[in-house]
Amino acid sequence: MPDDADKLIPPHGGYEHLKTFHLAELIFDVTVRFCNRYVDRKSRTHDQMVQAARSGKQNIAEASIDSGTSKKSELKLTNIARGSLKELALDYGDFLRGRGLKPWEPNHPALMRFKARQPATLEEVRAWVQDERRRSTPTNTDPHGQTRPKSGANEASAVLVANGALSLLNLCTYLLKRQIARLEKDFLEHGGFTERLYRIRSQRRRASS
Repeated sequence: MPDDADKLIPPHGGYEHLKTFHLAELIFDVTVRFCNRYVDRKSRTHDQMVQAARSGKQNIAEASIDSGTSKKSELKLTNIARGSLKELALDYGDFLRGRGLKPWEPNHPALMRFKARQPATLEEVRAWVQDERRRSTPTNTDPHGQTRPKSGANEASAVLVANGALSLLNLCTYLLKRQIARLEKDFLEHGGFTERLYRIRSQRRRASS
């Protein structure tokens, strides 16, 4: 049986097993919720952020699907995905800057706790936000003896989510950069569909001569 390098259309797809896809999917889920809660739904920024997050996720998947017949397309789409997520990171940065804030440094205590959790779902991100709010937000007591957060809780949660999203985006774009470098190396060494077609035809002609 020929190995994968000798097949005209090698195994492809399988994006659901890519770490970058899972991160991009989580970023999309977080961004949709973030925008619906903290960004004016009628604003252009809302649509741009959601579309950038979707583009990142969808292009990683499409690149994986197209990889069997077009390595050039795989490279292009993966690079588009990275570009879309970099654009989204700028939007989150703008959100913070508009409030006179800067993105947290990598060693920020709350961010270190976020990274240690390695959240994989929207619910896990929400749990981290709730834990951080309990850590940092003083509470008072209502007339019924129930604790209630002081004003500004919504803003504080938005800042937490924005910084958590930026952490996910930094990791995803870094992994995509490595993924693109590997794809470039494979393309230079083995070529794409056209090169495989030529190689297989040449092998068959030699075999039949």
